[in-house]
Amino acid sequence: MSTTSPTLITVLDQPALLLKAPGGAQATVSLHGGQVLSWRTPDGEEHLYLSPQAVAAPGLAIRGGAPVIFPQFELMGPDRSLPRHGLARTRTWQVDQQSTGQDHAQATLVLRDDDETRALWPHGFLLELTVAVSGDRLDMELYAENTGTTSWPFATALHTYLAVSDLRTVRLQGLEGCTYDDRVLDSEAIEDHPEKRFHGEIDRIYRKANHLLLRDGPRRLLIETDEMPDVVLWNPGPEKCAALKDMPADGWQHMLCIEAARIHKPVTLAPGESWSGRQSLVLQSS
Repeated sequence: MSTTSPTLITVLDQPALLLKAPGGAQATVSLHGGQVLSWRTPDGEEHLYLSPQAVAAPGLAIRGGAPVIFPQFELMGPDRSLPRHGLARTRTWQVDQQSTGQDHAQATLVLRDDDETRALWPHGFLLELTVAVSGDRLDMELYAENTGTTSWPFATALHTYLAVSDLRTVRLQGLEGCTYDDRVLDSEAIEDHPEKRFHGEIDRIYRKANHLLLRDGPRRLLIETDEMPDVVLWNPGPEKCAALKDMPADGWQHMLCIEAARIHKPVTLAPGESWSGRQSLVLQSS
């Protein structure tokens, strides 16, 4: 493996890191939010959805890709005084290292607490996002460390927007038997469909789901997680999508958020302790 200088490009008027694996796979990671914006397999196919109306600016989250949610999900806590989805997705991350191996490219971005974050959340922390792309595979690993002097709990998610040909024709396997919270209906239920289908708005948090298969025409995308036992399914549907300034009116048809998350059982880190969680996307066929 060789260490290389960062290849920086500009995306949405913000600096971004371009990762190119020897086999032709690519990933683009914005320093704004430490956010993966694009993942292309060697055949050139894009597998992440980035809204054509997305905006990247101080205090604003980029609509699409895989935003990093930390240290709370939505406004659910564990610290409900924080902005929606926490503070990591709207801050500037730094490139820590980049390397290229025989068949992969990898980079690690870091975010540390500073005066601005401590004004919102009075804790010392270090976040690292490591992104690796190789062949038909994308791995994202999030590492959190308590660098302060007091313990703190956190929730987290990789808010992954997957590109789909048409939401109404895709199928998702692996959720049958999982308990979920339906945030649209404000109810709890157990998934009884071996193959989940989608018709519009959905906002659910599934528990104990870490091995899923997305079927989109001939495409089969395997989604695996580690230490992130919850899965969030989200799509705004036609009405809410039309009200979003940073989404085209028909954008809901071409994306589905399948988010690796830890929400129901937040992690508590004592000073010096750390945690890591991972989401892997593997194209099985196309």
